[in-house]
Amino acid sequence: MLQAGTTPLTGSGRRRFALDAWTVAATAIGMFVAIPVGSVLLTALGPSDGIWSHLVSTVLWVYVGNTLWLMLGVGVGTIVIGTSTAWLVTMYRFPGRRVLSWALLLPLAVPSYVLAFVITDQLEYAGNVQGALRGVFGWTSPREYWFPEIRSLGGATMVLSLVLYPYVYLLARAAFIEQSFGLFEASRTLGRTPLASFFTVAAPLARPAIAVGVALALMETLNEFGTIDFFAVPTLTAGIFDVWLNMDSTAGAAQLASVLVAFTLVLVTVERSSRRARRYHETTTRVQALPEYPLSMVRGAAALVWCATPVALGFVLPAWVLSGYAVTFYAETLEADYLDHVRNSMMLAAWAAAVVALAGIVLAYGVRLSPRRAMRGLAEFAAIGYAVPGAVLAVGIMVPLGYFDNALDAASRALFGVPLGLLISGSAAALVIGYVVRFLALGYRTVDSGLSRITPSVEGAARTLGASPARSLVRVHLPIIRPSIVTAALLVFVDTMKELPLTLILRPFNFDTLATFVYQYASDELLEECALGALTIVAAGVVPVILMSRTITRSRPGHRHPSST
Repeated sequence: MLQAGTTPLTGSGRRRFALDAWTVAATAIGMFVAIPVGSVLLTALGPSDGIWSHLVSTVLWVYVGNTLWLMLGVGVGTIVIGTSTAWLVTMYRFPGRRVLSWALLLPLAVPSYVLAFVITDQLEYAGNVQGALRGVFGWTSPREYWFPEIRSLGGATMVLSLVLYPYVYLLARAAFIEQSFGLFEASRTLGRTPLASFFTVAAPLARPAIAVGVALALMETLNEFGTIDFFAVPTLTAGIFDVWLNMDSTAGAAQLASVLVAFTLVLVTVERSSRRARRYHETTTRVQALPEYPLSMVRGAAALVWCATPVALGFVLPAWVLSGYAVTFYAETLEADYLDHVRNSMMLAAWAAAVVALAGIVLAYGVRLSPRRAMRGLAEFAAIGYAVPGAVLAVGIMVPLGYFDNALDAASRALFGVPLGLLISGSAAALVIGYVVRFLALGYRTVDSGLSRITPSVEGAARTLGASPARSLVRVHLPIIRPSIVTAALLVFVDTMKELPLTLILRPFNFDTLATFVYQYASDELLEECALGALTIVAAGVVPVILMSRTITRSRPGHRHPSST
């Protein structure tokens, strides 16, 4: 039975590090996460048969340059779209505001590679947009007009900005809703307009939340493979796949992965440094509804167009196109083993969600019972997997699993004369391991947030009644934080359904998920035949997105539900 260890003090009053069951569990989980990252670094130090020097002299700086430009473009795009739309739906009244307040999160349910396939299908030379332009103006060849090239760095930046801005919108809107109305009263008293108040009061106060949202968007950008591969943009992630699969060099892929890890660590460090020593607290108990300034007809129409455009491009367009294709070509999709892909995806997502939720409970409750720096540090380290791109984790997982399987096979042959083959690395278990490492942060942080809302006196009351920490967790805490656990499981389930780079590398032979099925067909210009699969992935993410929007809206006491006028 798990017991919370006491915290003995030294003569100077400082806590000693004491081992207990919760510390052991957190250490085991932290080591479990550390193995893939450490494996990448160790493999990168091995011989690469000249691959690294070849990459340095040829394409490495192209990879690095494109990755930096992509991050810069996505960072600017997500800040502009996410922050501006969050401010508009929070502080102003205009037509359609009530629907847009939650609809602006819907693009988060669309995998970026799905949006890339749909937009390319509509904007390329044979697509509906250029076809309509040629019909209207009588053009007969591409030499007679100019149209931007969608399969480019700019196109990839646009697509990723459209599906990733909800990270910034989500956190920025929550920050705006929680801000004190007294600050705006003071700003207006000093003669500032609502727009001026945004730049001088609201935006600076929301800066930590915006920084976290941008950091999450950029981490997803580093993890992206489907869009940049479809658009033929050579980035570090694309380079890892090329060196691993085409050059057959594990060490070379690990060396590129190490560069990508360095990018990620720099990003995390900058994000945390930007928020260091910046804390904003409410100093009044007066909570009022936000002012919700009415807009004139012209400005209201402009706000409606500005907020509706990312929803239309990031969700409505792909959902509409995919629905049309799915209805027309559903028979072809069913013949392509669609139901098998659904079953594989659901099985993997369910396992990942269950394991991550359980590990998140262990980590979060352990931190609550053992409030030592070491325990908190172990939990934070165990959550680092979300900051590591899926392609990097895949490389780091394949290497140790390969060694383990080979050693187990050799031992079985020597002792029993029975070959075992690739027992783990050649099965779906490797995928589940990869998903757990990557998405553990979602489980830990969500459950930790739920536990933080339970007063510490609950533990005292339970202990007074003779309940152990484990019994208190089962009988008291779990029923209270059930919504947080369900939220964590839903988020992991949806992200697992969408995950592509990690799945492409770790999946067994002849084993496809909806993500790999859609990517392979759409890459071969067969979007119509995989539309039902893509639509299934999108549908799986809609409900959690709407639930998150409702949670934000209700997070401020006295806050009215957004009105439509």
